[in-house]
Amino acid sequence: MQSNKHYVLFLLLLFIGVFFTQAQEDKIVPLPIKAEQDTIIAPLFPVPVQRDSVLADSLANDSINKKPPLLLDKITYKAKDYVKLSQKENKIYLYNEAEIYYQDTELKAGIIIMDYVKNEVYAGRLKDSLGNYTQLPYFKQGTNVVIPDSIRFNFDTQKALIWNSRTEQSANAGSLGSDAMKVYAEITKKENDSVYFLSEAKLTTSKDTINPDYYIRVRKAKFVPKKKVIAGYSNLYIADVPTPIAMPFAYFPLSVGRAAGILMPSFGNDPNTGYFLQDMGYYVPIGDYADITFSGDFYTNGSWGFRTASIYTKRYKYRGNINFRFENQIRSQKGFSDFSRSENYNIQISHSQDPKASPNSRFSASVNLGSSQFFRNSLQQRNLPNTQNNTLSSSISYSKTFPAYPSVNMSLTATHTQLTSPTALEDNPDNITMTLPTLQASMERIFPFAKRDGIKKGVIQNINFQYDVNAQNRLTTNDEDFLTGAMFDNARVGARHRIPISTNFKVAKYFSVSMGGSYEDVWTLETFNQRFDEETESVVTDTISGFDRYNQYNFSTSLGTTLYGTFNFGEDKKIQAIRHTVRPQVSYGYAPSFEQFYDEYRIPGDEEPVQFSRFQGTLNGAPRLGKSSSINFSIANTLEAKVRDKDSTKLEPKKIPILSNFNISSGYNLEADSLRISPLTINGGTSILDNKMSINFAAGLDPYAIDNNGRRINTFNIDNGGSLLRLTRANANISYSISSEMFGKKDGEEEEEEEDPFDYVAQSGGRTDDLFGRADSFSDRPYEREDKDEDIENPVYGTKIPWNFRLAYAATYSNTARQNEFTTHSLMFSGDIEFAPRWKIGGSSGYDFKNKGFTLTQLRFQRDLKSFSMRFNWTPFGQFKRWYFFIGIDASILKDLKWENRSQPVRN
Repeated sequence: MQSNKHYVLFLLLLFIGVFFTQAQEDKIVPLPIKAEQDTIIAPLFPVPVQRDSVLADSLANDSINKKPPLLLDKITYKAKDYVKLSQKENKIYLYNEAEIYYQDTELKAGIIIMDYVKNEVYAGRLKDSLGNYTQLPYFKQGTNVVIPDSIRFNFDTQKALIWNSRTEQSANAGSLGSDAMKVYAEITKKENDSVYFLSEAKLTTSKDTINPDYYIRVRKAKFVPKKKVIAGYSNLYIADVPTPIAMPFAYFPLSVGRAAGILMPSFGNDPNTGYFLQDMGYYVPIGDYADITFSGDFYTNGSWGFRTASIYTKRYKYRGNINFRFENQIRSQKGFSDFSRSENYNIQISHSQDPKASPNSRFSASVNLGSSQFFRNSLQQRNLPNTQNNTLSSSISYSKTFPAYPSVNMSLTATHTQLTSPTALEDNPDNITMTLPTLQASMERIFPFAKRDGIKKGVIQNINFQYDVNAQNRLTTNDEDFLTGAMFDNARVGARHRIPISTNFKVAKYFSVSMGGSYEDVWTLETFNQRFDEETESVVTDTISGFDRYNQYNFSTSLGTTLYGTFNFGEDKKIQAIRHTVRPQVSYGYAPSFEQFYDEYRIPGDEEPVQFSRFQGTLNGAPRLGKSSSINFSIANTLEAKVRDKDSTKLEPKKIPILSNFNISSGYNLEADSLRISPLTINGGTSILDNKMSINFAAGLDPYAIDNNGRRINTFNIDNGGSLLRLTRANANISYSISSEMFGKKDGEEEEEEEDPFDYVAQSGGRTDDLFGRADSFSDRPYEREDKDEDIENPVYGTKIPWNFRLAYAATYSNTARQNEFTTHSLMFSGDIEFAPRWKIGGSSGYDFKNKGFTLTQLRFQRDLKSFSMRFNWTPFGQFKRWYFFIGIDASILKDLKWENRSQPVRN
């Protein structure tokens, strides 16, 4: 009997090391343990921990197993606390940080129970002493990851039942976070690697994985990872409160990368065009480097629009886009006096070449052309901000560099400029100017009397010259003749060749002298002869076709130096020194007259003949008539101070600019018979208050007086009873910005800060542009938030309110003809206040002192609702009076889930 006990022990050890066979049926059979059970009672005498054990099919010859196992690979498993084998239940229990690996399947959980007969595994979470659940199962198969409360998986059939699953699907490759779709489901049945069936699911893009601020509740759905979710009845919940927004069925695309598909339209109503569908379209990817989008708008009054947009890119080669927009616009109804129909279009092309693609050649394009009234009459409100742009411009260029000495740069450019404002169209019927094309070439500077790699000294060695040519075919036209043969009727063709020659040297060690001249040769393909026709008693201009040319030249020289003056106050002073830098310069220029290119004709009754040049009206105009000989002088000044740094550890003082520049210039014409002295010009600028305030100013002072008609006379102003110099014009621009950060205490700063010795107090104000250049706040761009590392729900500033405020002041004074008035005089301001971490209010406006009224005034209200954004923009009065409200989901995958409303602008 005693010996039998040894055999029993031997058999027991043998069964512990065996491997298990395949389950006898494919259907998932419930395990004896319930799915809701998340804990396991540890045995009193646990088996020692086994790490990285491998299940082999050593039971292949066991008499109990009649069929070979279906496992195709080894199973690796381990656990932190213990691995327990239950021979009676045919199960292995893994407890605490349990892991199982089989082929591309990875399973981690607090507890794992494996049935080695059925090849099924169950995984669940653990509950700690405080009742909190930890170590939720982590199930990964291939690239799909699911984090449930518990899971049961069959290795043979690859089927699974998952309770309270959580997974994240990105709609764009490499895009996670707020733009990824999170899928939660109470019960998930995994049919195979690519199909899941969900029961009571939630779909959301909220970052809060525990309590999402919104979700779409789906009763039943079919889920294909990284492709789609097809759902039955679904409705939107916000803060766990159901909303009336519901659908009998829904389709959610989750494709990774680009895929062709329909673009859902937006609905609305316009009092001028009726009900509409906007942005209905279709997206088509083209290969790996391009795509194209077709979209259109349809209105119940008969108006419609069509758009195509294509983007192409190839890394290290090029990138660009092509957009075409066409609108058939109908106003009112047929039979009414205000009925109208118009066709407007716009073409935009952008192309840029990567510098790595070709270092010696480059092609680029920036095109924006079309109907002059496209943006002003557009049916889409998103085009309203472009109504502030009064010019459309385009440029297409190709450049080539020939690096061999002497290197030559060549470029071929086509340009287009189009005026679009109503005032400009009235004053300029031919509102479109084009060059088709412009050829420009230039040769690098050559020093003929010096070695290429040597140091150049003296007058001779510094002699250098260049060569450049500019040839154009320029034409002007209007909207009616644009892109037709008629636009070439008044084309002008010409070329200008230019050779500048110069040299420089030192005189008396401290004076710099430069001398030079320029030769020009101008070509044209047609000239214009003028004559007086006695029959019609008018001047007739005859066009003479054929090549013609003229040349002209000029000379110049200048003498300048640099003077420094330093005023030292002592290193123990706060202001240690002030340095004044002066750069005076005197120059002389001479240009002869070229009367040989001028002719004359007589008008009966006039004593003096009329001079004209056949080159008048050509592309580059006529040569100079009249000799020029003038002396010009200028003085450039800079003023800066050395100030002891607030940081006592720094040895070097700080340099603070007092005047960044202060320039004075004038001239004297030696050839003029009167008014020889040019007006004195003064301009300057500086930045103070740690570059928070910038000041720029300019003025013109005339030494001559004016008559009663406002014309300059050859009498000094002081001799006419006035001052020495008469102020004819002046302008000033001052901008200043402050924010809450300026008043905050920086890290390492002392409580008491030293006072800035140049803390100027200046009047602040506005600029002439649209409120500090801010983008139009009524655009359809989504609200963009700045991601901050700090906790947005518990901000570090506590009771502090972040804010910023900007002021700009602009004034222009004119007194050329005794008008003594401000032509422009305005004060503008703009600011934002962040009342709470997710709530911001801002506005911008200004006051025009000249016209006595407010400038464009905008008020902005923005609210970050975590997964949602809400904004309200309002222009309360003025020509562009309107408002716009938007609330919608930030994630692009659900961007169509929004509500927006806006006022209708008044159209002329």
